[in-house]
Amino acid sequence: MRLSKLFGKTQREIPAEAETTSHQLLLRAGMIAQVAAGVYSYLPLAWRVLKKIENIIREEMDAAGGQELMMPVLQPLELWQETGRDQAFGKGLFKLCDRRDRNLCLGPTHEEVITKLVSQYVQSYRDLPLRLYQIQTKFRDEPRPRAGLLRVREFTMKDLYSFDTDEEGLSRSYNRMLEAYQNIYARCGLPTLLVEADSGAIGGKDSHEFMLVTETGEDEVIYCPECRYSANAEKAQSIKGEAHDKKPLPLEEVKTPGAATIEEVSGFLKIAPEDTLKAVFYAADNELIFVVIRGDLEVNEIKLKNALKCYQLRLATEAEVSGAGIVAGAASPVGLSNIKVVADDSVTLGANFVAGANKPETHLKNVNYPRDFTAAIVTDIAKAHAGESCPRCGGKLLSAHGIEVGHIFKLGTFLSQKLGAYFTDPDGVSRPIIMGCYGIGLGRLLAAAIEQNHDDKGIIWPAPIAPYQLHLCPLFFDNPEVAAATEKLYNELTEAGWEVLLDDRIESPGVKFNDADLLGIPVRITISPRTLEKDSVELKRRTEKKAEVVTLADLEVRLKELMAGESLKTAVD
Repeated sequence: MRLSKLFGKTQREIPAEAETTSHQLLLRAGMIAQVAAGVYSYLPLAWRVLKKIENIIREEMDAAGGQELMMPVLQPLELWQETGRDQAFGKGLFKLCDRRDRNLCLGPTHEEVITKLVSQYVQSYRDLPLRLYQIQTKFRDEPRPRAGLLRVREFTMKDLYSFDTDEEGLSRSYNRMLEAYQNIYARCGLPTLLVEADSGAIGGKDSHEFMLVTETGEDEVIYCPECRYSANAEKAQSIKGEAHDKKPLPLEEVKTPGAATIEEVSGFLKIAPEDTLKAVFYAADNELIFVVIRGDLEVNEIKLKNALKCYQLRLATEAEVSGAGIVAGAASPVGLSNIKVVADDSVTLGANFVAGANKPETHLKNVNYPRDFTAAIVTDIAKAHAGESCPRCGGKLLSAHGIEVGHIFKLGTFLSQKLGAYFTDPDGVSRPIIMGCYGIGLGRLLAAAIEQNHDDKGIIWPAPIAPYQLHLCPLFFDNPEVAAATEKLYNELTEAGWEVLLDDRIESPGVKFNDADLLGIPVRITISPRTLEKDSVELKRRTEKKAEVVTLADLEVRLKELMAGESLKTAVD
């Protein structure tokens, strides 16, 4: 490809609307163009990267026993209503009506469609297991599309669905997909971290995310370097510590003038925050919920939402709280009977807590669970933080930022039961098919690769997914000798199977080198009147500062060595 003919132009200035590094560099490199908020066109260079990622994914899915098919973007809304997931996705679901007033939606994912499809073709255990996948466009009405390709409303995803007869079969499918995903990221030159994750609106049981670690990542990963425990912050747990030698004391009311917050109350009573109970109020599907958690901890709203099994969760308003007869700043679960109480399990790990008395400027000392109050749900709903103790080995937890580039789920039988996907076992008994779901967002992976691989000059593509392998950069291309040597080399390299981008523009060396760094192709080949004096070229890896001089006779051998080194480097990294 000749750069003079390439559709898309590089930019020197950082676009004002771009906040993240990948968004800035993709726009500056002329690789994407925004059509609407969260909707982008892929220009030729980015499309080549996307196709390389797609080919790697397809090869690994096929090797893992996947069968590729294609399902429609347009889906009947009634399918989603059958499973109840229209409520789970809420406003994120794009809905529309056709000319006959039939309700449809643009698929944010395809569990419903694939489950219905399988129910039509699978009758016996002999038809299973199955692993079906597609690479298809998805639509999600993100409330705040941002960060370029990292959070969009239209995107390309590979989604594979597994169908098995039992939990053992599901585990085999799950582990095979986990291995295939690890192969995909290794082949793309993108090291990832496997973390425990929340299933979100997809539902299901076991769930893992693949995180590409980068400082600019929007997700937080909590991990233990000792035992390799790792989890998304939405899922992570830590040891909360137990009280020792504390026998329950009699309940005692105490005045706390001017003290409403945990900090104020603990300071006034000269106690540690972990000796208090914090009250937080939420509306879960518009039902008021009283949440109780130890004073030194924070509520993890994802864990709380899962515990309540609700569709919508938000902080309650002051009017909702006061309307229920609750005294703000002194709220208490003690004596409460008209509001659902959810407690973090930390309330069971201590004794003689200080909690509100539900009277102005008044608190209760020596509050104990379950002697003084009970809860409809007692479970872990606390955020875990770096510095706390690992729930597996007791080691010190650390944190890192990352970008989710893949998610796998054990769905179980929830969808198959809802949509009638059953099989007959060897005894003639009808059983629901056990399902798994495995997704990778291709555009997100492309953007994450840039977030992890760049410098102040531009993109540094991992060799396996770079749009081209070689950037041929002739200086003084209007010089007939340089032009002739360049054309000859370009044709030879292309015929030998190399992917070459030729900068055939009449531009200064500075402009050409800056654009080469911006585009990030692994190896730059420079031809100039000076190099031709010695029948040579200059080779420079995008990852190195210095160039090396190589004769034209030795060029192809050296290129093979360099590209092998680049592929090995990205695989090891």
